[in-house]
Amino acid sequence: MQTPYYLIDKARLLPNLEKIAWLRAESGAKSLLALKCFATWSVFDFMSQYMDGSTSSSLYEVRLGHEKFPGETHAYSVAYADHEIAEVLECSDKIIFNSIGQLTKFSDASQDHIRGLRVNPGVSTSEFDLADPARPFSRLGEHDPDRIAAVADLISGLMFHNNCENDSFARFDEMLTLIEDRFGTVIHAMDWISLGGGIHFTGADYPLDLLAARLKNFAQKYGVQVYLEPGEAAITGAATLEVTVLDTMHNGKNLAIVDSSIEAHMLDLLIYREPAKVSPNTGDNEWMICGKSCLAGDIFGEFRFDAPLKAGDRLSFQDAAGYTMVKKNWFNGVKMPSIAIRELDGTTRLVRDFDYDDFAAALS
Repeated sequence: MQTPYYLIDKARLLPNLEKIAWLRAESGAKSLLALKCFATWSVFDFMSQYMDGSTSSSLYEVRLGHEKFPGETHAYSVAYADHEIAEVLECSDKIIFNSIGQLTKFSDASQDHIRGLRVNPGVSTSEFDLADPARPFSRLGEHDPDRIAAVADLISGLMFHNNCENDSFARFDEMLTLIEDRFGTVIHAMDWISLGGGIHFTGADYPLDLLAARLKNFAQKYGVQVYLEPGEAAITGAATLEVTVLDTMHNGKNLAIVDSSIEAHMLDLLIYREPAKVSPNTGDNEWMICGKSCLAGDIFGEFRFDAPLKAGDRLSFQDAAGYTMVKKNWFNGVKMPSIAIRELDGTTRLVRDFDYDDFAAALS
């Protein structure tokens, strides 16, 4: 298959989904796929066997979830536009407003809909200010318990999304206790609570039994249905970005240029200044893997190999499912990676290719 392409491997996706299904059964919490992280709908039928639905961050995401992911469809947006709200309501089972202002603005339009409100508890696990929902002056959710209680009759649920790459159950437990202490009174008045995503409970050493017990006790204490919104937890390790070495150079270091681009195809690594992952990363030959765009910093990272790289060699960047395909772009007109799926029986099929017509159609 012609590189570059994202390869989604169902055999590597399945263990995450099985843990999600186990947690659903043991805790009673429902799990919704966060489309902002992963929206490759060709595997939605497979994922929906282990999950309860999808959750969104925009009109187009909620429409995609409604059309492609069986189960519940939750709508959320930092702000809905007047011309969007009717279609958002048509495509969703629940709508979550980011502010009291939006809730009251669209109160009449959504009066027959299940409604919720995002709450900002003022704590998070993010190590990056860029991604910290509890950063100073945050616009992500309401923070005043009294103001929220004043509109409690307009809603039946709350959404807390304050975990970010949190692989510590102790920290999750600590923050949920803080949420209970501050917002417990209004939580008692709700029918459902979403605890958002960012909880890495599908990691190898995560104490799933403790999480299940905590969620079950929380639901029973407040009489609510708990929702989780896994994104990366659902798809971590499930895909690779397959590339080919086009050229090699030496300028103080061994440089290999591949037919892909970090800015165009793995943008989050550039934003957060993190290297891609190559496995195994061993050997006596150290090479800097470079993208083919004109951006000077288009660098995937430095890795070790058993032999010197040469034009035509194939490389695989690991963990390429989350925040990649949803963020790919046409910078420099570099060809977007195709999307392929490896089935459980080992066969691989191409599900989407991108060409010049797609590039031209994205412009005007």
